[in-house]
Amino acid sequence: MSGALSGPVVLRGGVVIPDDALTWRFSRSSGPGGQSVNTTDSRAELSVDLDGLTWSSEPQRERVLERLAGRLRGEILTVTASEHRSQLRNREAALARITALLDEALAPPGAATPGREAQPRVARATQGGRAAAPRGQAAAPTASGALTTG
Repeated sequence: MSGALSGPVVLRGGVVIPDDALTWRFSRSSGPGGQSVNTTDSRAELSVDLDGLTWSSEPQRERVLERLAGRLRGEILTVTASEHRSQLRNREAALARITALLDEALAPPGAATPGREAQPRVARATQGGRAAAPRGQAAAPTASGALTTG
């Protein structure tokens, strides 16, 4: 992914993040580091000026601003990465994180999110063959094995 650290990044829907819309800052990271701890600036902070992106349409821009409103300072989106000991790996992680955030925010309305398929709603009474009990009461088996509420 080191090649992706230079050159424009193309997102979902043809949105382009040009290099000049990215701002990098580096600082010392806390945590393990061995001999180089407190001497290298391995923590990476990446900011993207959303005003500098090349949008395919105005609705895309509005959707991103709305969906990322809680994470924005004006029109600036910022992420940090400090989980790796190397600055390069933290840069890659920050870029991957910001790309994922923007790609997710660019998803068209009503698009299914990956991972969890919609399942049809099934009444609890039909699941596992048990009879439904009123709220707060458990279904109790009878002598014949049938479930009744009581």
